[in-house]
Amino acid sequence: MARVVVTGGAGKLGRACVDELIRHGWDVVVFDRVPPPSASEAVFIPIDLTDYGQVLDAMLGVEERYARPDALVHLAAIAAPGRVPDHLTFINNISCTWNVVSAARRAGVTNIVWASSETVLGLPFDTPPPYIPVDEEYPPRPESTYSLVKTLEETMAVQLCRWNPELKMIGLRFSNVMEPDDYARFPSFEDDPGSRKWNLWGYIDARDGAQAVRLALESDLTGTEIFIIANADTVMSRPNAALVAEFYPDVEVRGDLGEHDTLLSIEKAKRLLGYRPAY
Repeated sequence: MARVVVTGGAGKLGRACVDELIRHGWDVVVFDRVPPPSASEAVFIPIDLTDYGQVLDAMLGVEERYARPDALVHLAAIAAPGRVPDHLTFINNISCTWNVVSAARRAGVTNIVWASSETVLGLPFDTPPPYIPVDEEYPPRPESTYSLVKTLEETMAVQLCRWNPELKMIGLRFSNVMEPDDYARFPSFEDDPGSRKWNLWGYIDARDGAQAVRLALESDLTGTEIFIIANADTVMSRPNAALVAEFYPDVEVRGDLGEHDTLLSIEKAKRLLGYRPAY
């Protein structure tokens, strides 16, 4: 089996990714501060990703546990703006990403997938998006320290792949991650649709996010590619046309909005990765 390191494998998206990869024949090693669920078949390595020495040592393999990996999925981070002071968000997230990617490169890994973020699109859209549905075709518009780091990661990936034409780095701009229990909250959004306009009423089921990770790992793409990863619909039962007319009346609409189709376009992911949300 091919071996993959998953950082943040105990997190909300990470757990789904670990399960998905194991089901599809990957040998999974989790780097995290806390272990994944006890039933997981992954090898768990407790690690501080801000310590490059630990990261490099673990990436090269741990005696009697595993040898060096073939691929990397980097999900670990302070997961959203505003959870800790801004300076800590920046220092933690950029150093973790650089440490993990640098260690992987030194270990000879050329297949890297990492969690970018929908926030790079300009969330929370207090400044309206340039058009709807949004896609990957306009420049990043970070509006928070968290999003700024994600933008820098995307820029870094382009340059690292320029240095090494054999390197593949795929950044997945995940929408708001949901697990099955979270669906119980969806009806409450109907009473206050403005509370979800910050990401154009989007979401990603963790299991579909995991599908996108696996497809990105298994793809034959080279260089840097960036994809929006969302589910095929919105969190709302209210039609898209009504939502856009009320909250973004002056924004250009490109193409058919569909009644409930995602306004975070996943067409590129469908076309190049074969991504098809199932949940």
